[in-house]
Amino acid sequence: MASSCPNDAAPGPAFSVVPDAPRSDDPALIARLHDDLVAAGFTVDGVTDLVGEQAMSAWSRDQAVPARRALQRRSQDLRSVPGGAEDTHSSPRGVGNAADSAGHDVAALITLAAFFLLGDPVTATSLDAALPSVGASGLQRLGLVEAGVEPADGAADAATESDEGAVDAAARGLGENCPSHANPDESAAADTPAPCVTVRSAVDLRPYATDSSAGLYVASDLGAFQRPGVLRHDHVLGIGGASLTLVQSTPRRPVDTALDLGTGCGIQTFHLLAHARHVTATDISDRALATARFNLILNAEALDVDPWDLPARVSLERGSLVEPVADRRFDMVVSNPPFVITPRSPDEHAEDRFTYRDGGLPGDRLVRELLGALPTVLNPGATAHLLANWEIPRDPHEEPSTTWSRGPASWVPPGTGAWLVQREVQDPCEYAETWLRDASQQRDVADYERAYAAYLDDFDSRDVAAVGFGMVWLYRPGEETPDIAPRIFETVPHPIQQPIAPALAAEWERMLRMARDEADHGARGPAAASGTDPAWLARHYTVAQDVTEERHGTPGAPDPALILLRQGAGLRRSVILSSEAAGFAGVCDGELSAEQILTALGSLLGWQDGPAPQLLREIKGLITHGFLTEV
Repeated sequence: MASSCPNDAAPGPAFSVVPDAPRSDDPALIARLHDDLVAAGFTVDGVTDLVGEQAMSAWSRDQAVPARRALQRRSQDLRSVPGGAEDTHSSPRGVGNAADSAGHDVAALITLAAFFLLGDPVTATSLDAALPSVGASGLQRLGLVEAGVEPADGAADAATESDEGAVDAAARGLGENCPSHANPDESAAADTPAPCVTVRSAVDLRPYATDSSAGLYVASDLGAFQRPGVLRHDHVLGIGGASLTLVQSTPRRPVDTALDLGTGCGIQTFHLLAHARHVTATDISDRALATARFNLILNAEALDVDPWDLPARVSLERGSLVEPVADRRFDMVVSNPPFVITPRSPDEHAEDRFTYRDGGLPGDRLVRELLGALPTVLNPGATAHLLANWEIPRDPHEEPSTTWSRGPASWVPPGTGAWLVQREVQDPCEYAETWLRDASQQRDVADYERAYAAYLDDFDSRDVAAVGFGMVWLYRPGEETPDIAPRIFETVPHPIQQPIAPALAAEWERMLRMARDEADHGARGPAAASGTDPAWLARHYTVAQDVTEERHGTPGAPDPALILLRQGAGLRRSVILSSEAAGFAGVCDGELSAEQILTALGSLLGWQDGPAPQLLREIKGLITHGFLTEV
């Protein structure tokens, strides 16, 4: 489709237009779209007030019925108000329409919610009313409107004009066939007004709120609940559960350079821009990169980027995994890679894959290669944060819950710090069902059964017992401490605090500090008993405020059979303590150092050779995991 710049705009940034993707070669027009959306109250709060919290919650789960019912009720309410709009999808902005508590035109907000969030058809007239400086024709120039148009009453088939002509017809209909915006009374007086054309959105465009910036807008492809059928294979995913999990688990420390590997619609880049001077965003999909570029320009002011000079803060580069940046180093890497394990076939083609989730490699090889390659693009002291799947091979003697870390531990290069938190384990059947539903492949029963069987055959070929999913934290040691690289593999299946990133960052720093203490202690050697104890023993600790203690035992027994400490924040761990460790924790009020407490316990319990190594490991774990905090 041809595009033209408005009279007040210079030609936009130079790049190739990607078919079926939002266009971003007209930053001035995109800025006006942003202003129109804000003016209409199309925000998270505005839409929530419009449809209600329950409908918004359902919509976040890709369930449109509650929101659609809420919009219908609001439309009926408007029509029942004396002087209210007779047609909330075609009324001129501000003419006969009720306003919400913030003064926004409710009819305009209904139009935008129906059009962008539900994917429902609306009249071109209503779009001009809701977006007065952009309108249907402007949305067309930006590639945000589907080509097909229909009469508003649905009595005739969709128009069969060319892509450009179809939506142009919709725009012309505002002045020729539909009620006039300039003179609404004129249309009201007409005996038989001609039907207006209707149009559909080509994208899901939703408001998004963050803690680090003003309200944002995110465009992505419409989901299956908005457009029935199997997703297109180059589908650009919007803000899903995995995206938010990664957002919530990535620490927000200031960095000079950051890499968003597999950017998709750009959501991770949005957050990185709040604390990184420059972000490089890569993807294998041209449509994903085009969508991310559009989103960056749409939110330019909030993200502090120049829409006319995007590379000053963001570089968008095409390529697989670390290939586009193999010769560069970054202070932080974030990635929600296409980690989904998908059966491979000898005759498959790249265009047959769902590129947003499927990297095209057998089994968990993509994750294996990524964990091995990421340390090569990290600066000393840098970290990488990602989500991943891993296969857990069958073991005749042990359960997957105990063997899951063998593969990931072997993939991370020696000398690289690693912290993997497994959050979920699925058997092969559960895994197949999850990802077949994700692409709506269950809609074709025969194809669904073939694909399901292919998943099971694929897992059987590698004797896979289960698949794990979790969060990955990688660390390249700093030059001053090249040997400090903790490696932690743990399973945390229960609900955790969100956002979890601050707790993860604090715990990682405690891990590094404890490792340095132990390394310094070992470096000094056993030359003298005094002065060789690790530094943590000299520090003072108190029990963290979120920690509670539980004691379990048989009624009437003098001593508890089990002592537990539980965290109410962070990863919300529970730990079983020995009686000695429980006694240590019970005395930690900041008055005495750890060494002084252990000396007192030794005198009370009659230790001959000091605290047992197991007790010291317990105490170190309590400190590292945040049960005990330094005063």
